[in-house]
Amino acid sequence: MLPPLRTNSSDSGKAGPELRVVAIGGGTGLSTLLKGLKRYVTTPALTASGQPTIRELSGVVTVSDDGGSSGRLRKEFNMLPPGDVRNCIVALSEDEALLSRLFQHRFDKGSGLEGHSFGNLFLAALTSITGDFAEAIRLSSEILLTRGHIYPATMSSVELEASFEDGTKVRGETKITASKGKGKIRELALVPPDVEPLPQTLEAIANADLITIGPGSLFTSLIPNLLVRRIPQAIAESAAIKVFVCNLMTQVNESLSLTAADHILALNRHAGVQLFDYALINGKAASPEMKAKYALEGASQIGADLEAIEALGVCPVLGDYLVEGATARHATDRVAHDLMALMAQAPERHTIRS
Repeated sequence: MLPPLRTNSSDSGKAGPELRVVAIGGGTGLSTLLKGLKRYVTTPALTASGQPTIRELSGVVTVSDDGGSSGRLRKEFNMLPPGDVRNCIVALSEDEALLSRLFQHRFDKGSGLEGHSFGNLFLAALTSITGDFAEAIRLSSEILLTRGHIYPATMSSVELEASFEDGTKVRGETKITASKGKGKIRELALVPPDVEPLPQTLEAIANADLITIGPGSLFTSLIPNLLVRRIPQAIAESAAIKVFVCNLMTQVNESLSLTAADHILALNRHAGVQLFDYALINGKAASPEMKAKYALEGASQIGADLEAIEALGVCPVLGDYLVEGATARHATDRVAHDLMALMAQAPERHTIRS
């Protein structure tokens, strides 16, 4: 990890810099990161510490999910998939106890209810009432007293289409994730291709001090956001510090054998612009047991090829970000801490090691 922020005792009681932060992604990766960043949203105690705080926190969420509860609601109600959005709302909630448990509650029986989460149904009901998915997100966020804003990457109904090494094309996120024996994904596209972002998303990116992309599935959580028209250019033109938060392990049918630098190259290629100033890379080795578990499906720990990252003009930040449980997960508190510490140290451009 980066060393703790150094503040002078004379700064006590003075307000530290207040940042506008935009986190882009999807799946569990984005909600995990938002949960860590939420702790830095401005409060009187944080302001008095003299350390950087977050005055405005925004999450931009991919909306290409077509499986599970989200996929069913998408087909039955002609709405955008609510699952990733729901996870982010819960992550930013002021109350992580009862209301969060309620939104995450999944019905295990009941005709038509089985498999659905209450939060997904709640968003579906609000979308039906308001006729506007973005407004349903805003109202849900108010109810759960979130410490930030959640924006879908686009309000258009989109599908993912992947072109594989063997020349085949597969449409639909679920089918892409399940594809086997086709080699690596060469290119990802949105169908339809020319979809627009929300104006609020472009405004948040333009005004940001820090923009993060990742962690999350490379081709089904991260890249889809960059295929929405004007988002890559908005990121490139923003004066914000741009940081890639790298995954811990490779993923079957998405990123097998890809290094950290390969992830950055894929993101830049699909965006059509150079995106990043820094990359947070895990430097902690997984246990033999965790490595063996992932090896059963051909996955492995992502290589921290620091020289290759630096050759791309990106400054690596090497830290201890791995927590082991049933799966390998990011230590959200350490990632959030190092992002805030990085903002205190920027724009010094050198490899930062723990």
